[in-house]
Formats: sequence, structure tokens, C-alpha cells
Amino acid sequence: MTHPKRRDFLRAGSLGFLGLGLPQYLAATPKPGAKVKSVILFWLEGGPSHIDTWDPKTNSNFRPISTNVPGIQISELLPKMAKKMDKFALIRSMHTRGNDHPQATHYVITGHEINPAMQFPSIGSMLTKELGPRNAVPPHVLVPKWNSGRQYEDYFRSAFLGGDYDPMCIPDPSKPDFQVTDLSLPKTVSQASVESRSAFLKAVDRKYRALNETADHTDMDAFSAQAMKMILTPAVRDAFDLSKESDKTKERYGKDSIGQSCLLARRLVEAGSVFVTAAGYHGTSWDTHSNNDVSHRDRLCPPLDRTLTTLVEDLEERGLLDSTLVIAMGEFGRTPNINPALGRDHWPNCWSLALAGGGIKTGQAIGTSDEKGANVTSRVVSMGDLYATVYKLMGVDWTKEIMSPIGRPIKIANSLEDKTGEPIPELLS
Repeated sequence: MTHPKRRDFLRAGSLGFLGLGLPQYLAATPKPGAKVKSVILFWLEGGPSHIDTWDPKTNSNFRPISTNVPGIQISELLPKMAKKMDKFALIRSMHTRGNDHPQATHYVITGHEINPAMQFPSIGSMLTKELGPRNAVPPHVLVPKWNSGRQYEDYFRSAFLGGDYDPMCIPDPSKPDFQVTDLSLPKTVSQASVESRSAFLKAVDRKYRALNETADHTDMDAFSAQAMKMILTPAVRDAFDLSKESDKTKERYGKDSIGQSCLLARRLVEAGSVFVTAAGYHGTSWDTHSNNDVSHRDRLCPPLDRTLTTLVEDLEERGLLDSTLVIAMGEFGRTPNINPALGRDHWPNCWSLALAGGGIKTGQAIGTSDEKGANVTSRVVSMGDLYATVYKLMGVDWTKEIMSPIGRPIKIANSLEDKTGEPIPELLS
């Protein structure tokens, strides 16, 4: 039997198993010059068809519609977004690696191709390491956690940086029984007794020692104190409590996994989280190898249009939009041609994503593709360029390299051909 490590256990609700370690809850020093405090990644798992969403072409069966920004058209499937285009920036010239979901997901989340000799940390984990926590709230969160296909969840983790920078992976907030039990006290322990500290330590030690009687408990007091701080901080518990949101707000986002994950992401960045992945589109939802048009029209684009625009509006209403960067993307685009199953296949050569907030220049489309959306015709943008932009906005040196366990320097903003990415000047004020 493999025994849990001391910092993996930290339990009055298995906090350590969720990736919450001591260093995450020490005071963080704000980065000088940072414009952005938080990132929400709206993850479109499976890869949306750029041709049928943000870069409409004549080989799409959906017509392009004008937006409130002259000269920019998007698909008729996104009417709400069209009315708010001035709040968004589109990149239509993404070029990445990986022709299948595992390779492509790993690449866009880490900036590196899969290497059997080592694992690479995700952008969320890197930012967590560089920026630290705020307000005792988990700095790195993934919602909801995968119930299957867990290899994709692994790509969002910290790899050799260590478990302290893993995301806290929580259940689907749209489920009726949703709760983060790990932030609740055991029923047998009252808050008053926890605050006296002795009952808290007794509850933690009893379970931990039962699993691993030979463990070294030298640092247990320090880790227990941090777990107690998490559990007894009202702001932490409140951040995960969707019952505090009105039914009108829940309806506005959408009461499905997609909408409620983004609503929870907003609550978390409002409370102080650094990087939240809203992954309500699970199960390779956008992987439309068959019935591409029906899926985009009836199942995929309506919640995207609803939730993405609501998220941006809500952040703006709360004064959080300038300090929060929203990125909506999948792992690649879809092929220009329709296959015999009336679907579109994987296409990393050229695809699109949408950005909002973060003080970036919006109301623009960056880069162009050819008449069928097959290849980039101007302004190739790599994941390294996107990440360099994120790092710059958050006050992190994007040229930084970290040393891997095998002694290899790793670029934190790795671009094509193993070059360092450059911030996208069109986005920066």
C-alpha cells in the first residue's frame, strides 16, 4: 500500500488531496506593473470549428453576421457575442502542434509537445508558482473535475513543480448535491473546538496516523494551522457557495455545467483565485467528427454564446473585467472540408480563440486565414506568444526559464521551434 504523504493528507476534509499545500497559503507579493490579477480559461474541450464560429467562411453552412464593430463578422450562431464584439478580441491565426486530443491538449495547456522523458507544468500551475495566493483562497482551480478521461486533467497539473501548484479539482457545480466538502468541518467537531486547536489536531492526527503510523509528524503543526485557516476563513467557504447567487443570475449564466462552472469561476476570481479553468464542456464536446452543423447549432454554440457574454458582462458590472483576463479556446480547430459523416476533423494548422478583459485592446480581430480557413495567411500566433502576453499582463518575466529535474531549461512561454514567445503587441495598451 502506498501511504499518503503528510502534506497530501492535511485533513479536516482532504485538503491536500485537492492539491492545496502550505506554500500556497503564505503571503504573496504583488508583481510590479501587473495589470491582471486573475485568468479565467473557458475551456472548449474537443476543439470548436473556427469556420463555424469566430472566422466564418463560405465553406460554412452558417452565414456570417455583422457585429457592433465595423468590419468584423462572426457566425450567425453567436448573436449575443456579435452585439458585444467591442468587448472581445479574436485571434484568427493560431498555429499549434498535435493532431489528436491528448497531444493537442497537452500542447496548448503547457506550450510543449509531449515528451516521454518528462512532464511539463501547465500555464495555471506556472502562474500559481510565480504569483502565489491571495486571501487564503485556492489560487488554482479546475471546475468541474473529469469523471473520466483523467489524462486530460493531468495536463492541467504542475508536473515537476510539485503538488503545491496543482489545481484544486472540484465537482460539477450544476449538480443538485454540489458542495466542496473539503472546506467543511467534520460533523463531530464544532467551530469553537477547532478554534481551540486541540480538537482540530486530534481529528487530523487520528485519521492520518491510522493510515501511516510510521510517518514523521514534525511539521504537522504548521500544515494543520494552514488547513484550519482555510476551513475557518468565511471568504473561502463563501467563494464556493453558489446558493449566495440569485436564481436570476444562475439562469443568466445557464443552469448547466457550462454556465455554473463559469459563474463559480467569477466567484473565485472575485475572492482572489489566480487561475480558474471553467471546463463545463467535458467529454470532448466540440469533437464534431459527425453532424458538425447540427451539433454547433443545437448543442454547442447556444451555451457558448450565452455564457461567454454573460461572464464578460458580469465581470464588468462588478468592476472585475480590467483585472481579469478571459480566454475562450479549445485545443485546435476543425478541418475546412466536411467529411462523409457530415463532420469536421482535427485541425491545428489554423484556428481561432476569443479574449476579453485584462485591460487588453478589444474590438479587433488579429491575424487572417485563407478563404477556407485552412492556413494562416498573416500574423501567425503561437501558444508561446499567447502565454508571453498573459505573463506580461500579470507582471511575470515571460523570458524566464526554469530548470527541470533532468537538468533541462524549460521556457515558460515556449513558442514554435523551441523559441521564446513574444507578447502580442496588438493586444497591449
